[in-house]
Order: sequence, then C-alpha cells, then structure tokens
Amino acid sequence: MSDAPLTGLRVIEIAGIGPGPFCGMMLADHGADVIRIERPGPQQRIPPSRDPLLRSRRTIALDLKQPLAIAAVRRIAQSCDGLIEGFRPGVMERLGLGPDELLRDNPRLVYGRMTGWGQTGPLADTPGHDINYIAISGALHAFGRAGEKPTPPINMVGDFGGGGMMLAFGMVCALLHAQRTGEGQVVDAAMSDGSATLMSMIWGFRGNGLWNAERGGNMLDTGAHYYDTYETADGKWISLGAIEPQFYATLRRIMALDEACWDAQHDPAAWPALKTALEAKFRTQTRDAWVAAFAGQEVCFAPVLDFDEAVANPHNADRGVFLDVGGVVQPGPAPRYSASATVAPFVSDHAVLGDLGFDADEIAALGL
Repeated sequence: MSDAPLTGLRVIEIAGIGPGPFCGMMLADHGADVIRIERPGPQQRIPPSRDPLLRSRRTIALDLKQPLAIAAVRRIAQSCDGLIEGFRPGVMERLGLGPDELLRDNPRLVYGRMTGWGQTGPLADTPGHDINYIAISGALHAFGRAGEKPTPPINMVGDFGGGGMMLAFGMVCALLHAQRTGEGQVVDAAMSDGSATLMSMIWGFRGNGLWNAERGGNMLDTGAHYYDTYETADGKWISLGAIEPQFYATLRRIMALDEACWDAQHDPAAWPALKTALEAKFRTQTRDAWVAAFAGQEVCFAPVLDFDEAVANPHNADRGVFLDVGGVVQPGPAPRYSASATVAPFVSDHAVLGDLGFDADEIAALGL
C-alpha cells in the first residue's frame, strides 16, 4: 500500500467541539498532518488522549488572547495548506486570524469555516445546536413515527453528516483547486445547509409525489411494514428492509405470510394492519432465533446490535471496523482504498514548535 491519500498536506485546526474536530479527524485519518491549536489548561470533560475525535494529530497550547500567540499561528499558517475553525462569524477576524489576513500571508491557503447557520444570513450570529440547525432545514421534520413528535437522530445529521463531513469534503475539493491553480479560498460549511443537502433524495421523492408530508407515513420513515425495526421475544430488536419484490417474497416465505392481505405491499392503507401482524410474529421468537431463520436468505434483514455486540460481530471483526486506541474502543478510519493506506490511529501527542521553525527563545516567549 502507498501512503495515505492526504500525505504531505498540513492543516491547522483551531480547537473546537463536535463537527470541527470530526473534520480534523477525517483529514488526519487519511494522511494530513493536522496540528491542533488548543487553549492552555484543561479543555473538556474527556481527556484528549481518550477522545476519538482528537486522535492522530499533534497539539500546541497557545493563548490566542496574546499577540505573540496570534503571530505564531500566522507564521505556522504560512507553511500550511489549510486551516479549519468553528467559531461564530467574526471571532477569528477579531483575533487577527481571519481569512483576509491569512490568505494575504499565504494565497494558497484553504480556510475552512464550520458553523451552524453559515457566515451570512439572518441567523448567522445566533447560537444553536444540531437540533436547531436540522430543524430549519426540514430534516428534523422527517424523523419520527406517525402521530409522534419529531425525534432528533442524536447529532449525526447536523454536527457530523451535514457539518464535519461536509467541511472535510469541501476542504479536499478546495485543496485540489489550490494545487491546480495556486488559489486558496474560504470554505463556508453550515450545518443547516449540509443537513438540507443530505435530504436531497427525499426532496426528490416529494417533488414527484412520492413522499407524504406526514411523518411516519412513508416507505423509509417507519410507515411501511417492510421497512422498520421489530421487537423480539427476548426484548431485543431486528431491522427489516424488504423493499424489492424478491426480498419481500422471501420474507413472506420464511415467515409463512401466505394470506392475500400480504399482497398489498405498497398500499399505504394496508400498512398499519400488516405492521401489527408483523409485530406479533416477531415477538414469537428470540432475536437470535430470527437471525438463524434468516441466515443465508436474501431479505435485507439484520439484528440491531448494541455497542459491545457491534464490536464482536464477525463481519465487523473481519473488516477491522473497530479498533482499540490507547484503551478506547472506537471506529477506525473509513473509507478504505485499494492502493492507499489510511493512518493507524494514534493517541494525540504534542507538536514541537522547533519542527515548525521556532527557535528556543521564541518557544520560551510563548510560555511553552
């Protein structure tokens, strides 16, 4: 295997929480030298050495309220390909580290900005969290069961899918542009924007009359009996996704669903009754008994695993999905490449400013 795809790129990460560190993790996992600038002193409840989001990069503790620290960041940025930050709009400018200053110093720099609402717009300066950003994009409206309130999908859609992952993608796109043209730029990644983009297929369904505005009344949002989770006799759960006719036919055969009512697979009016019947059927056996019954059958079926079960699952174990890094079990880098390696995650260590061209007196002046 050759080096990781982003090997040779250097990125400054201004310390933050959630989607910014996730973006930094993604870039580091795939080979970038990510240098995290943190405030001096304790940072968070989870020690950095035990936080998967902070793995595989070096750190420098700098007080960005001090002119010497600001000057140091500007100097480091001159030798970097990118920078990511997650402050509210205007904060980096007030520190003297805004894109105008840093791109003037380094015209090839890609300056990544991670916010909830974006750098512009009426809400740009308003505080918020994942739940708020996906609320205004229309995404949150889609999560939940019929007759129930919207259910936040933890913080996967705003913080990480629509935020950190979008910023990582934008950074790589802009870095490719900079390599080709010599021109750096700002990447404005907003979680509200990104969560809307993640809903593109659903907007397509809606525009073609294939999506009901009522929550829990559609094929993919627990409306359909053949696409849902079901409790088993031992209080555990299975997942079912028998959408295509051949998978649905196999489901019927294995579960002896012979009555004519099961022919109405795609009739929403029939779904509630068929779901009630499936609920009763699945409660007649344990989860593992159903796993055995469906083994080797093409139905689109899988058990719902808890954290420990996911780590022990033979498929996940075979692919090395989970790793132990410094005593913390966590997902490893993804995706995989046929010719390139990813970075074996390591516990964060501290960068030596000497590696970045600072002499002993300069390092001492920074209090390091």
